[in-house]
Amino acid sequence: MDLGLTGMTAFVSGSTQGIGFAIAKALLGEGSSVVINGRTEDRVEDAVQALEVAVPGAEVSGIAADLSDTAQVQRLLESLGDVDILVNNVGLFEVVPFGDIVDDAWLRYFEVNVMSGVRLSRWLLPGMLARNRGRIIFVGSESGVNIPADMVHYGVTKAGMLALGNGLAKLTRGTEVTVNTILGGPTYSGGVAQAIDQISHAQMMAPDELKAAIIGGNRTTLLKRFIEPAEIANLALYLASPMSSATNGAAVRADGGVLTAVL
Repeated sequence: MDLGLTGMTAFVSGSTQGIGFAIAKALLGEGSSVVINGRTEDRVEDAVQALEVAVPGAEVSGIAADLSDTAQVQRLLESLGDVDILVNNVGLFEVVPFGDIVDDAWLRYFEVNVMSGVRLSRWLLPGMLARNRGRIIFVGSESGVNIPADMVHYGVTKAGMLALGNGLAKLTRGTEVTVNTILGGPTYSGGVAQAIDQISHAQMMAPDELKAAIIGGNRTTLLKRFIEPAEIANLALYLASPMSSATNGAAVRADGGVLTAVL
C-alpha cells in the first residue's frame, strides 16, 4: 500500500536505537528522507550507517544534540530545514521510588520528555501551518494515563506530553496539519534491552529468561509479550500519512491492551 510519504522530510528525535530508530527505518522504507538524532556524533553516525544498510538508497542524515541542553537544541533547530513530519520520540525512563527522585531529576525529565517536544514543535509548527501540510507525532506511553507508582516522574512527564499534543492540535484548526500522540505499552526498546542485560548479568540469569519472567508477571498486558519497536513504528507511519487526515488531537493506543486490562 502506498502511504503517500514519498518525498516527505521527517525529523525523529532520539532515534539512534529502539522505537525512534524503528520509526526512522519505516519512514525511509516509504520513501521519506529522514534526519535522525542522538546525543553523540558516534551514535548518530553508527545509526545512519545502519539505516543506509537496512534501506538501500535511503536519504538519511543525522544531527547530534542532547535535547536536555537548550544551547544544543537551538543549534539543532537552526540546522534543520523545512520538516513535513516531526516525531517527538526522545525520552527518559527509570524505575525509582518516589521519595528518591530529587528535584534535579524531575527537572531533567521535564527538559527531555516535555520541553524537547515544546521546543521542536514551536520551531517547526509555524512552517507546517504556512505550507498547510504537516504531521507532529508524540511517542507517548500508557504510563501517562495510568501513572506507575515506581516511575511517578516518568508518568507525570508523559501525561504532560499528552496534554501538549492535545493543545497543539487545537492550533491546527481548519488546516491539513495534525498533531497526535501514540500511547505505547511495554516495548522491547533499546533502553529496556540494556536494563534487562544488566539485571540478567547481575542475577546470573539468561536475558531471554528474565525478559519472559518480567512480561509474564505483568498481568495487565493482553499480548503477554513485549511490543516490538516496529509495531509502534507501524502506527507512526499511519499517523504520518495522508490516510490519517481525519485523526487529529488524538491519543492512539498501541499498548498491547494494557489500558483495557487496567481500566
